[in-house]
Amino acid sequence: MHAAAKIAIGALAGLIVCGNAFAQSPTPEERLKQAGITLRTPGAPPANRANAVRTGNLLFVSGHTSQFATKGKVGAQLTVEQGQQAARQSGINLLATVRASLGSLDKVKRVVKVLGMVNAPEGFTDPPKVIDGFSDLMVEIFGDAGKSARSAIGVQALPGNDPVEVEAILEVE
Repeated sequence: MHAAAKIAIGALAGLIVCGNAFAQSPTPEERLKQAGITLRTPGAPPANRANAVRTGNLLFVSGHTSQFATKGKVGAQLTVEQGQQAARQSGINLLATVRASLGSLDKVKRVVKVLGMVNAPEGFTDPPKVIDGFSDLMVEIFGDAGKSARSAIGVQALPGNDPVEVEAILEVE
């Protein structure tokens, strides 16, 4: 074999090896760590409820509020941007429950359906923009598998006057 052919084959083999190394995307647990997000251990739910219920390959996760320091209605006391931060924090709280339920976020195959509720005054028309804070986090952690069907609604009140509450259905291993 000619020297030029050997060099070309070696370079091609190097590209294939490098390409495979880069083709592997980080796992959800690795992405969480890269984002600098620490999940707390969720507390027991009040009364006769569960934080999450698994049936088959679906995990139904109860509504999680942001437990945001700032309380109130988005569009009155809070800006849309503050609402997005609250939605992101609701997502972090929800992920803590998912990890506690499954042992690892790596067992999530897909975020299937999300319902986001925004504590908002009458006439507020931006709940979808607020819940984008949650959806953006799901894509950050799960990649394309974090894109879900979603509903976002404004409600008159939420527990503890929290700005946001989000629930989700996940497909899991």
